[in-house]
Amino acid sequence: MKARILVVDDEQNLADLVAMALRYEGFDTVTAASGTAALARVADFGPDLIVLDVMLPDFTGVEVCRRLRRQAVHIPVIFLTARDATEDKITGLTSGGDDYVTKPFSLEELIARVHVVLRRTKPSDNPRLVFADLSIDEELYEVRRGGELVELTPTEYRLLRYLMVNANRVLTKQQILDHVWDYDFGGNDGVVQTYVSYLRRKVDGREQQLIHTIPRVGYVMRLPR
Repeated sequence: MKARILVVDDEQNLADLVAMALRYEGFDTVTAASGTAALARVADFGPDLIVLDVMLPDFTGVEVCRRLRRQAVHIPVIFLTARDATEDKITGLTSGGDDYVTKPFSLEELIARVHVVLRRTKPSDNPRLVFADLSIDEELYEVRRGGELVELTPTEYRLLRYLMVNANRVLTKQQILDHVWDYDFGGNDGVVQTYVSYLRRKVDGREQQLIHTIPRVGYVMRLPR
């Protein structure tokens, strides 16, 4: 089946151009010109990925993403924006976004990022990962700790999965950036520290600690020593 992509941008010519390029790549695409329209298209179109402009006429793309995450809608989001400050990138990604493309951009770059994000968020052939009393069911998109369901954002989910796949292996912050976000922050690893803290509150909150900091290096998932 074709992957369905929703393109949200109030510049209709740009939205149509992006949608046409994605259709040429074999995707099924529709467009929306506002945050309200985007939320409506999510409900009736059921996209597999959203290409989402940050600046929209009613409310921001970041707010669209936050509303979807509050509704537990785990659709990958690639933000489009004319702003390229690191703080803006971190805001977009910490709101639940999966990647960030700055205008002007090449269609080839955007299409490549669409393929990467879809490939990265596609469930693996092995639907279940287990470490200690922590488990991920990739078919149901469920995370459980001690049998209790844990609600995660898509980025938190990918971070946890990467740590679990590499359990007992120390991962640098740059490795985590490359594999979880697949985006070059120019050496800024603050977003990794932020998301690890989010994940710890949800996964390690009342249980034995599984996510450990290796000072000046990165993080590792292992049993307490």
